[in-house]
Amino acid sequence: MDEPAVTQRSTDTQLARARAVARVLDSAIGIPGTKYRVGLDPLLGLVPGLGDVAGAALSGYIVLTGIKLGVSRTVVLRMLANVGMDTVAGSVPLLGDIFDAGWKANNRNVALIERHVESPDATRRASRLMIGAAVSVLTLLALGGVAVTVLAMRWLLSG
Repeated sequence: MDEPAVTQRSTDTQLARARAVARVLDSAIGIPGTKYRVGLDPLLGLVPGLGDVAGAALSGYIVLTGIKLGVSRTVVLRMLANVGMDTVAGSVPLLGDIFDAGWKANNRNVALIERHVESPDATRRASRLMIGAAVSVLTLLALGGVAVTVLAMRWLLSG
């Protein structure tokens, strides 16, 4: 079997896994009587601090998949911005969970990967440094989410 067929199959498999994770996190559950769907991410966010960290970690899988598939640094930065917005805004009790349900960062990130993979001549394999940087940024976002939650809870309890 020639190399491009193996590479395409690997790409398809990785994209399918990323789509499955995004679906579980952003759109697995239909809201009865509407066309609107939510996923596990806003439900995880109901657990103060830990839920948003877990959501960011799971979102990190999709970002890392994009890096493995060779998306550009610009796309990685957009993906990290989506996760960051989801994590930080989602850290605000209750209102953040409503934001999470509408923002759907994971679906956005899979769409970014798909658009990038459709034009393979523009893709470049990312270095291990880029993967390390992405993991570091995701870790900082998760820690930031915990910090925002702690500050919001202190503010709510003091007032």
